[in-house]
Amino acid sequence: MALHRITPDAPPRDWPLHDTAATRLWEARLQSVLPPHTLMQRAGQAVYRLSAALAPHARQVWVACGGGNNGGDGFVAAAAWHRRLAPIGGRVVATWSGQEDRLPADARQALGVARQHGVPITREPPPSADLAIDAIFGIGLREPPRDEMGAWIEQLQRFNGPTVCVDLPSGLDGDHGRWLNAAPAKPHPLRHTLALLTLKPGLFTHQGRDAAGHCWFDDLDAGDAATAAPAPTAWLHGGREDIGMQRRWRHQTHKGRHGDLLVIGGQMPDTGHAGMTGAAILAARAGLHAGAGRVHVGLLCAPHSSLPMAFDPLQPELMFRNANDLLDSGLAARAVTVCGCGGGARVAEVLPRLLTISPTLVLDADALNTLAADRGLQQALRSRADAGQSTILTPHPLEAARLLDTDASSVQNRRLEAAQALAQGLRCTVVLKGSGSITASPGQLPRINPTGNGLLATAGTGDVLAGLIGALLCQGFAPDSMACRVADAVLLHGQSADRWPQEKPTLCASDVIRHLA
Repeated sequence: MALHRITPDAPPRDWPLHDTAATRLWEARLQSVLPPHTLMQRAGQAVYRLSAALAPHARQVWVACGGGNNGGDGFVAAAAWHRRLAPIGGRVVATWSGQEDRLPADARQALGVARQHGVPITREPPPSADLAIDAIFGIGLREPPRDEMGAWIEQLQRFNGPTVCVDLPSGLDGDHGRWLNAAPAKPHPLRHTLALLTLKPGLFTHQGRDAAGHCWFDDLDAGDAATAAPAPTAWLHGGREDIGMQRRWRHQTHKGRHGDLLVIGGQMPDTGHAGMTGAAILAARAGLHAGAGRVHVGLLCAPHSSLPMAFDPLQPELMFRNANDLLDSGLAARAVTVCGCGGGARVAEVLPRLLTISPTLVLDADALNTLAADRGLQQALRSRADAGQSTILTPHPLEAARLLDTDASSVQNRRLEAAQALAQGLRCTVVLKGSGSITASPGQLPRINPTGNGLLATAGTGDVLAGLIGALLCQGFAPDSMACRVADAVLLHGQSADRWPQEKPTLCASDVIRHLA
């Protein structure tokens, strides 16, 4: 069997993700061609091998088992641990509180084998343990667990030692990444999740990443069976080795070949408007450091008025203009444009024109809020696809909720569906930001980003991401590969947080830009 650790630092590779329906279909196909109990034996042995590798010196093991096949995997692992520990005076305890006649056939057989081997089956967790195995609930859970098993899940969340979750952490919705218990999942550095047969989308987005900890995958040798796997539900994006490196490999070139990036935003302070110049400057600096050949900053102020700032003293390469003057220059009709960062109310003055003339347009922040409030602009956005123009939206959950006319909680609880609904409804590529950011595009499977952490939850990092996306698009793209290029930018953005020195507790947006350099 092939065991893989799913980590952002692994060599680039896209991993297929399968939801509950696809996983059950795959299981049924395999059950029809494999001898009885084969899959459960393989799964339980895989759990045992990983847990033994993670806690080789364990002498007291707790295996918490549920009433379905997930519990059956736990019984197989418990029997293997019993064979290991009994000769040396160790002990394994399996907790289970169900009715044997209600167990699936495979799980019932595994329970019988565990009993034959002498594994104690109790309803009380041991007072202490060196290792815990969570085999309570898998892909079948759809509502908050109650009674004893709910209490066991809470105890597993408080457990300080190594923990191996079988297929999913019990309490996690594998399709959507929702944590179904009342108390939120608590991240723990010693928690591991072993996904079996398929990788589930919920492990990598919303609350799934905190709940799962370190993620592993075992395909249970399913590829050797004479049956085809179902189509994936989504992809875990792996990126490419050459992201942002094309310039290093070319000698005969010039700055014009690396594209012009326009950043339209940064509402200037005047009567009735607060100043938000910094957001546009962050996006522009990010675009410059990420490889755009030339970066123009169009600040939003009264038409044709002079700017109080002529250049950025920390980044003098940036070229500043009045946003309206930039639009009149014709540059916006051939450049990649990022619009919205710190744009405030003045975005509404330029967005209709940009939707008409810009060949590649990245909309963020205030541009998204302006779009959400105007159905006419939404129709103009949809029409861009017919004209061969490309649009990327980068909403956080609340901005996505405004565009979908719902609330942020509904978006978070069905992140994949929300991102796809926006992409299909507005006919553009969407990056739904958050833990496990999702890139969705019409007619393509969504891509979940594996990188990033809570260090990015600070002001300005979204502006940096918008500029980074714009810069990578400046390098050119085929229409059918644009979503992958956008997902590459999201991956690079997250890596800045993953690789940030541990001794530094905070990461500012400007730090992300320096990391890109």
